[in-house]
Amino acid sequence: MMNPLTTPPSTDPTPILRYRDGLYAADLIAAAVSHLDVFTWIDARGRVTDDELCDQFGFARRPLDVLLTLCRAKAFVETDSHGRHSITEVAREHLVRHSPFFLGPYFDSMKDRPVTLDYVEVLRTGRPANWASLDEREDWHASMLDEGFAAEFTAAMDCRGLALGQALARGVSPLLENRRHVLDVGGGSGIYAATLLAAHARVRGTVLEQPPVDAIARRAIEGHGLADRLDVLTADMFSEPWPKGSDVHFLSNVLHDWDVPEVSAILARSAEALEPGGLLIIHEVFVNESKTGPVPAAEYSALLMQVTQGKCYSPVEYSDLLRAAGFEPGRYEDTLGDRGFMTATRVG
Repeated sequence: MMNPLTTPPSTDPTPILRYRDGLYAADLIAAAVSHLDVFTWIDARGRVTDDELCDQFGFARRPLDVLLTLCRAKAFVETDSHGRHSITEVAREHLVRHSPFFLGPYFDSMKDRPVTLDYVEVLRTGRPANWASLDEREDWHASMLDEGFAAEFTAAMDCRGLALGQALARGVSPLLENRRHVLDVGGGSGIYAATLLAAHARVRGTVLEQPPVDAIARRAIEGHGLADRLDVLTADMFSEPWPKGSDVHFLSNVLHDWDVPEVSAILARSAEALEPGGLLIIHEVFVNESKTGPVPAAEYSALLMQVTQGKCYSPVEYSDLLRAAGFEPGRYEDTLGDRGFMTATRVG
């Protein structure tokens, strides 16, 4: 009988994942064109800085970074070595109001979509919108405390994790040969820890999760037949101590939910609990070092910016934060579905 933890799919799910991951990118561009007229304003000034954009439009820094990354990835904006932004010829022809080829009216037909309207607010406040822009939902972080929503969201991430987790397990296999225990922080259903342990029979693990997801994780782990090697610790990763004794810390799709202060706090907690020589693995979608793409990562970052307090970070951004926390950053490697991982070693 096939074991879905160790038998990868015979086809690549990446094109299907991209439909969902890039779902909100068009709404972000619509907000920039139809509500804010950002490209016309930049064109009138030639080159502008982040500070000037923030002063003019009231943008918060995190969403501005996501918007500019998406615009660079789509070849609407270019940024020089001094951090000054200008628009490209395609944007000048089609996204500037006084151009005879201006496509603004085409976007105006979607400017009242709830997600588009929410983006205007998120750009200016930096605060995430309600989940899926639904009035009856709170933002993602608050919604995860509701048992029904947590079960629904965790199931969505769990089905994705079967394929992505196996690709990750193959990628990190050489790094786990002499490791004994993985602490999966904010591990959701535990699907990624489960795929790692299924591929490495000598490794044990713990999933650290808060209620009500902790109970979901216990049921899922039992279903995978791994309860004897993978346990669940109920804790808030920000306010409660992390257990010591693990020689691998694993952060999968966790850091991209948070802004820089929270990312720094999580990395500091990891450094406190890991002994020198301990390994940290960060698994998620990364933008490139120049923040010009790749397009799927820039589009996914737009979704994260809207529904969480985070975004997609680059390996360089993580490297700076890791060094500040007491780690030596390691290599980055692609896996599957526009995802990848980078590693870091705790220094003493």
